[in-house]
Amino acid sequence: MNKLDQLKKMTTIVADTGEFEEIKKYLPTDATTNPSLIFAAASKPEYQFLIEEAIQWGIKNAKTPAQVLEQVIDKVFVNFGLEILKIVPGRVSTEVDARLSFDIDGSVKKARHLIALYEAAGIDRKRILIKLASTWEGIKAAEILEKEGIHCNMTLMFSHAQAIACAQVGATLISPFVGRILDWYKKSEGKDSYPPAQDPGVISVTQIYNYYKKHGIKTQIMGASFRNADEITELAGCDLLTIAPKLLEELQTAEGPVPKKLDAEEAKKMNIDKIIVDEKAFRWMLNENAMATEKLSEGIRNFTKDLVKLEKIIQQRI
Repeated sequence: MNKLDQLKKMTTIVADTGEFEEIKKYLPTDATTNPSLIFAAASKPEYQFLIEEAIQWGIKNAKTPAQVLEQVIDKVFVNFGLEILKIVPGRVSTEVDARLSFDIDGSVKKARHLIALYEAAGIDRKRILIKLASTWEGIKAAEILEKEGIHCNMTLMFSHAQAIACAQVGATLISPFVGRILDWYKKSEGKDSYPPAQDPGVISVTQIYNYYKKHGIKTQIMGASFRNADEITELAGCDLLTIAPKLLEELQTAEGPVPKKLDAEEAKKMNIDKIIVDEKAFRWMLNENAMATEKLSEGIRNFTKDLVKLEKIIQQRI
């Protein structure tokens, strides 16, 4: 049995891509997208029909000329999600505009609109995860949305403070970023690599997993943003793992044992104190974590850059 098949027995495998032709190869349960992945896919010829349909829809449905671009972008994201849902049996994650990362009302409004577009296409909201940045405002937006039955995937997560706050508001799922944490520590400590078990990103997700399971938290944990296959196998047993096609292929062609590394029953035996965070504690804990502060801000900027690039391409076509 290859490593990917072994992982599937312990962990729900999610494809981290906007390219549904890639998703078909690996039979994941769910799929995740983000502005960077959609931008990359939208530039390829085989996906132009989704862009064109969104443009026609946006022109027809926008109430004012100024709204056309925003409507088209939202429909592009949903169109990719709809195609992905034809392939995966589970859920697709669709991201809220990163420029709304510090806007509670704006995030809630955008999430509701995305869900309305999916529902208009006949998709049950249970199959959609709305991705929100794990800022304080994003977390408060998730609190509102979850009460409306709109399930949230909290992304750009790099710290324990973010994970705790997301659990407190009942977020459906969190996506702690493994590889980006590794990137920061390699640069900060001047190292080329770490042994898999000592990888800072792996350690961060392991701590969050053990905390959640110790305290019976229902929010699911989905390790994300991997740089190598060792990071993935080191988190075998995590609730979910979202993996890029290149690493899915590597795991599918690799042989060798994949032992379970994360175990909920073992976590319940651990001595881990419960922590409650309010806004002041959250902001202080995040501020004290230089890596999380920098990577959160950088992630928001980079998602915004790719969204703006996509907007420019579509604006020319409109």
